[in-house]
Amino acid sequence: MNFKRIGVEEARNLISASTDKPVQIVDIRDDASFAAGHIETATHLHGSNVQEFVDDADPEAPLLVYCYHGNMSQSAAAYFADQGFAEAYSLDGGYEAWAQDKD
Repeated sequence: MNFKRIGVEEARNLISASTDKPVQIVDIRDDASFAAGHIETATHLHGSNVQEFVDDADPEAPLLVYCYHGNMSQSAAAYFADQGFAEAYSLDGGYEAWAQDKD
């Protein structure tokens, strides 16, 4: 496995601790779900802008990928790791877990 699965608490810690290279956050849900709510600073990725993101993103900065429940984000995180991202993470439980865990 070339990416790491992390829970909401670990993801929040990763985001708050990243001062040198901010965490790049990627939402791979559908348009309506993204519009209804997403993690602050998340980039909404879909089929037509994935390559642009890969080309423009910092492969040395941590990358957090999430979907609805944390299933599809695992294969997406693996894809990004294969594209050269040094730290690719998949959010276990996805946005649903994130939204349920309000600090």
